[in-house]
Amino acid sequence: MKTNNKYKTLAANTAIFAIGSFGSKILAFMLTRLYTKFLEDASHFNNKEILELCANMLIPLVSLSIAEAIIRYGLDKNYENKTVFSNAVTLLLCGAGGFILLSPLLLLYRSIRPQVPLLVLFVLASCFRQVSTQFARARGMVKLFAADGIFCTLIFLIFNLIFIYGLRMDVTGFMLSNICADLCSGIGVWLIARHGKYFSFKYVDRELMAVMLRFSLPLIPAAELWLITGFSDRIFVEMIVDSTEAGVYGASAKIPNLLSMVSTIVYQAWNMSAIAENDSEGRSKFYTEVFEAYQAILTLAAGGIIAFDRFLSGLLIDTSTDSSFERAYLYTPVLVIAVLMMCYDQFLSSIYTVSKNTRGSLWTSLAAAVLNVVLNVLLIPKYGVQGAIAATFASYFVCYLLRIFDTRRYIPFEVSHLRFFANLAILFFMCRMIHMTDNTVEAYSNFRHLVPVFLAGSLAVLAVINFKPLIVTVRKVLRR
Repeated sequence: MKTNNKYKTLAANTAIFAIGSFGSKILAFMLTRLYTKFLEDASHFNNKEILELCANMLIPLVSLSIAEAIIRYGLDKNYENKTVFSNAVTLLLCGAGGFILLSPLLLLYRSIRPQVPLLVLFVLASCFRQVSTQFARARGMVKLFAADGIFCTLIFLIFNLIFIYGLRMDVTGFMLSNICADLCSGIGVWLIARHGKYFSFKYVDRELMAVMLRFSLPLIPAAELWLITGFSDRIFVEMIVDSTEAGVYGASAKIPNLLSMVSTIVYQAWNMSAIAENDSEGRSKFYTEVFEAYQAILTLAAGGIIAFDRFLSGLLIDTSTDSSFERAYLYTPVLVIAVLMMCYDQFLSSIYTVSKNTRGSLWTSLAAAVLNVVLNVLLIPKYGVQGAIAATFASYFVCYLLRIFDTRRYIPFEVSHLRFFANLAILFFMCRMIHMTDNTVEAYSNFRHLVPVFLAGSLAVLAVINFKPLIVTVRKVLRR
């Protein structure tokens, strides 16, 4: 692939994923308002979050993280798509069978016992959708993949309106909405992409299956550890503080996911380009320029989210049902920076994927998870939710430091550490400004009128610092 073509391909795929993801992600965020309004109270919102966490923890185990192997080997021209997909489906069927047999063990968790049957269906439907949509992406059907993102979210919204708003089914309605949306999405993509002609047990190759398993199995504990890092703080808050605070914390964490949305759009396109360019000349320069542009985009997005934190919280979180949600905006700013670190970690994980060294992803995730748990135990009893937020940031930050040095052993590329820490300092300054808008603290009253000025100035400084890496990449895309 020629130099300019690889930038144009990355830009084109990013645009397609953006079209497919942006509207659907915005609708998904608007559902936070539906949940905070029509779920009974903050504790019910927390129950919904716990069930979602359980599902997300079970999906890698049941699917054997085989969707990642579909992308890695499906995009690799050295392997037949029929063999890759048949291997993946066979492994998924084995995982699903084992899960169904062991699912009664979920009844031991009393908090979710009434929802266990729906949880099992939720996990199986999500695994099926993952395999179906990721294979479409591996076959280069990015427009179908993007269109499915819109379709799945729209139908998820419709089912939520029916089950939660219309029938008032509370958390059960949320579970049913997920199951129905994932099944409709997975089946729809399967039929449109005609996946059936790529699947047959006669296409199964045990040697390649072993290779795919060696690739995907380390990703299972890595995924679990990543979830522990992201959600253990919520569980600790519920245990040490109370379920209401855990619910408020869960709601405040929805705002930083706007940043994750931007990251996911770029990452989906980048992951495909990284695999395609693995053996090309100028690979290191390509990684350097893309990572610098990626950092610049996300830093500016993070600054914008922090600056408009109170507006976004008021828009996405309904406080009429439970006034506890009113303070959610105070928890958001540092969480935004924590998610920024997580997005950088995700980008760097693509190097482990390309180099087929998924063990690197495992040990760095383990380090982050262990640190997160230790800091939660130490900080939450003393500082409450703010201690959990500090633990989340610290664990993602340490993971970034580990990966930024480790991954460059496989693919050497340049990183501007000075720009990174300058961006970080400005973002933390903006966090401090948001905390000064807290009307319950009288000491800030003389400075609140200056907050908008400082936030605007900070955004301007971020734009200046990150202008060059953005413009370099834009010129590469526009050059003929």
